[in-house]
Amino acid sequence: MSLPLAGVADTPSVLPVELLRRFDVPGPRYTSYPTADRFVETFGTGDYAQALHLRRDADTAGEPLSLYVHIPFCESLCYYCACNKVVTKHRERGRQYLDYLAREVALQVAQLGPGAPVGQLHLGGGTPTFLDDEELGELVALLRRAFAFVPGGEQSIEIDPRTVDAQRLAALAALGFNRLSFGVQDFDPDVQQAVHRIQPAAQVFALMDAARTLGFKSINVDLIYGLPRQNDASFERTLAQIRELRPDRIALYAYAHLPERFKPQRRIAAEELPDAPTRVRMLGRAIAALSEAGYVYIGMDHFALPDDPLAVAKREGRLHRDFQGYSTQPDGDLVALGVSAIGRVGATYSQNAKTLEDYYALLDQGRLPVVKGLALSDDDVLRREVIMALMCRGRVDFDAVEAAHGIAFADYFAPERAALVPMAEQGLVRLSPRAIEVTEAGWFLVRAVAMVFDRYCAATRTRFSRVV
Repeated sequence: MSLPLAGVADTPSVLPVELLRRFDVPGPRYTSYPTADRFVETFGTGDYAQALHLRRDADTAGEPLSLYVHIPFCESLCYYCACNKVVTKHRERGRQYLDYLAREVALQVAQLGPGAPVGQLHLGGGTPTFLDDEELGELVALLRRAFAFVPGGEQSIEIDPRTVDAQRLAALAALGFNRLSFGVQDFDPDVQQAVHRIQPAAQVFALMDAARTLGFKSINVDLIYGLPRQNDASFERTLAQIRELRPDRIALYAYAHLPERFKPQRRIAAEELPDAPTRVRMLGRAIAALSEAGYVYIGMDHFALPDDPLAVAKREGRLHRDFQGYSTQPDGDLVALGVSAIGRVGATYSQNAKTLEDYYALLDQGRLPVVKGLALSDDDVLRREVIMALMCRGRVDFDAVEAAHGIAFADYFAPERAALVPMAEQGLVRLSPRAIEVTEAGWFLVRAVAMVFDRYCAATRTRFSRVV
């Protein structure tokens, strides 16, 4: 079996399913490099404060940064979920959390300086809409007092369809949010029951209509394949409903069953999970169905309609990648707020305390709640540039890398270039004396291509989701 591709003269017109099976191995998603599993506890509050100081005093201080705010609360438990979350029905916990977020913002601004420009805001979780409209309004007002939001910037929020209605969407629009991401995962009632997330398709369709009426710029839908009780027929029905729904963007994730790491997954019956051949077929069918419906494959597991800014950015070579996935925003610093949030400032990564108790305790002491992170080495920065060039543009030009880092690419990466030869023979990359280019077929396995340049991946591969 082969999957139809859009086809370019010098790339294969089909992608063999056998090739997907061959690369059905664990691997990073490369929302960062090095990946978060490499963070160390020796990187702490002082290191992060220094990174903020350096940004404040740098020539690039006027470049817009991104803000991420993690809201950890959920009313009910989804068994597949691997996010950092707190399941509770006690709404007052949201109020307490906002108070501590205000403390963290004050500490960040004390180091960064007031009025730093912001071009992108993203609220994730958990379920950000666990906060009511008044609380979300207070959060946005807090951020706008502390930072200078750039006109026309992106403000996005993750939505659990079970927690909002048209009135709440209108309130979000009034607060300035212009992009939404609906967590759908699967429309099949039997699958929803198996993962403890019941949400009728009609509810999602009604919310989509309301969001479009309200003028949201871009609406994303998350799907997951490989969930318990999914099969070829049930997933085909979900794909048909998604084509009818026609969101601007689709994120299609592979379920990673790691019950030893994520306690909620222990409630999933392993015998109900689709086997590897079925999972690969579902991915293959999704790629074909979404391509036939006119979606552009962005990379990894993201699709977008041709006129969506994400698809335009890919065509124009302006695609970037951060902890939220693919982005149209310029590559830059990310200030992360809230429990477990991960940020990037300069050549550093940082992560806040993972539990509310630890997060609150550090803030009670007047300290930034950073508990681990990483100061990148020169080799890390170099490899990050190469990996992100592959992930975002599908091409690495040796001249640009050599000019920026003072190396001879062919010598520095001789083992990696040798490792790419079999991929070139399989039609995934094209190798030339001064460049590496991912083919159209290779985009579907770009994680595997990027892994070749990952110095740490072999030692930690089993900690990641599967490439397919």
